[in-house]
This record gives sequence, structure tokens and C-alpha cells, in this order.
Amino acid sequence: MILSCVTQYYLIARILYPYKLAVMGLVADKKRIMLEKLHHCTRSVLCLVLIGSIVVLSTSMVHAAQSDRDLYFISLEKRLVTDGFNAAKIDALFQRPDITFQTRNVSLFFILRKGKMDHSHYTDTKSIQKAKNYMHKHQTDLDRIETTAGVQKTVVTAIILVETRLGTTVGKSSVFNSLSSIAALDNPTARDKVWKSLDDNADLTRQTFDKKAKQKSSWAYRELKAFLKYTAKENIDPLTIKGSFAGAMGIPQFMPTNIEPYGKDGSGDGTIDLFNHADAQASVANFLKKHGWKPGSDRKKQKKVIHHYNHSDDYVDSILKISDLLK
Repeated sequence: MILSCVTQYYLIARILYPYKLAVMGLVADKKRIMLEKLHHCTRSVLCLVLIGSIVVLSTSMVHAAQSDRDLYFISLEKRLVTDGFNAAKIDALFQRPDITFQTRNVSLFFILRKGKMDHSHYTDTKSIQKAKNYMHKHQTDLDRIETTAGVQKTVVTAIILVETRLGTTVGKSSVFNSLSSIAALDNPTARDKVWKSLDDNADLTRQTFDKKAKQKSSWAYRELKAFLKYTAKENIDPLTIKGSFAGAMGIPQFMPTNIEPYGKDGSGDGTIDLFNHADAQASVANFLKKHGWKPGSDRKKQKKVIHHYNHSDDYVDSILKISDLLK
């Protein structure tokens, strides 16, 4: 009986064996197909990742290859050459590695809002004493300037105190880079870069921004031309001069267009160096004189003249208050 059962099991196993092999084959085929599909998908994903990386890398390499000059300053260079500047010198200047587009400096024109400035700290005891020490140190030059220009030395000193803390804070921005960057705003690529850098606090529509940017570009271009003429005349490397983010320079913070009509050689060395105290003092006095300052002018007239230096009423009042404290 037992043998019969074993025999029957053996016979059944022999009959079913081919079917078992077939089933196992199907499973293996399906597994192989699935593995092949998975391998194919993996390769596809890897290919996509690789292609994406190549695109990103290529884009980065293109931008890396394009300097600030290529992106923002080419049209500005052409304008300068068209307006009479030496093509070779302009080309050499803009090829220098320290030529950069000053996005942050330019953006400040669209972020900072005009408002009442507080100059009260310039009238405290410490500031006034420093200004008196300054007057004592430069007494000879200031006395001579007061005599020749007819402008009170206390007024000249007050302006230098407020503008640059008596020549100790003249600015750290490259005047050339600042003015070039603002002037380049006639370039749509430059405007796009600045626009993208602004936050919501700028409170500007794109249309308003573009209009203001073009106006600033025209203004800065005039200043840039004046700056290049000044540095060429005085044989100064344009990239060595530091100033404010707006391009104001030297102890009196003159804009370049003010140098030719109002700059003065106070030291007698035949040059106008606004980082030289004697030249700066003489230039401030000359500016006020040419705007109508006269010895003995009343307070109203004095305010009107100083207003040409800075259009803030608070600034004007502070200058005259400091001047009174220095007498």
C-alpha cells in the first residue's frame, strides 16, 4: 500500500515537472524583463541628470566667460569713444580686472528715500572741539582763503565737518566703477540686474524704475565724462579714487562736474587734489563765492548760497549753527 502511494506520487511528479519548469521559466522571464526595464529607466534618469548638469555647467561657463565689461559696459565704452575719448585708452581702462558692475551702489538710488537728515550730532561738544582743533591745525591756509575768497573759515570748516568728518571719511567706493555702473543703466541687461536685486521696500513699479534708471544713467554719464577729463588732466589713475556710492569725491565731496568750475589749487602746487586739505578748503570757499557769498551777507543770503551745496534745509541750518559754535 505504501509502495503504491509512493509510486503514484512519483508518477504525478514526473507528469507535473515540465509544468514546474515552465512556470519557473515564466517567473524568470518576468524578473529579467523587469530588471531590464529598471536598468533602462535608471540609465534614462542618469542621462537626464547628466544632460541637466551639462546644461547648467555650460550656462555657468558662458556667464563666467562673460565679464562685467561684456555684459554691461560695451555700449558705454562706445558712447565715450563717440564723444571724443581716446579709444585705446578707454579699451585698456575697461579691460582691467578691477572693473566691476556695482549692483549694490546702484540699487541705493532706488531704495534710499529723501528725508530729513539729522545733523545734530555734529554740534555736540566733541565734534565742535575736533573742528576747532582742525581750524588751529590749518589756520594759515584758512586765514588766507578767508581773505582771498571772502568766505568765513568757520563756514568752510563746518561744511568739511559735515561732509567727511574733517576729511576722515571720504568714502570707500570706486568712483569710476560707481559712475560707470549708474551710466550703464541705459543697457537693458544692467537694468534687469539692478531690478532683480531690489526688494519690496523699493516701492517701485518696473515702469517707474526704468524711467528713473534712464534719468540716472544720463546724469551719471555726464559725471563720468567730467571725472575722466579731470583724472586725465591731473594725471591720476581713475581707479585709485575712492568716494561715495554716488560718485562724490574728496574731502569736500564734490561731484566731478563741480571740479572744473569750482575746484581750486589751495596749496599752490599747480594741481587740484580734493584729498588735499588746502585744495579742499579753497574749493569749498570758491564754490560758495561763485554762488553769491559775499562778506557781510545776511543770514537769508547765506542760507541761499549754502543751499546750492546741499538742497536740504536741515543741512543749511546745521552748517550755520556749527559755524556760530566755531567762532
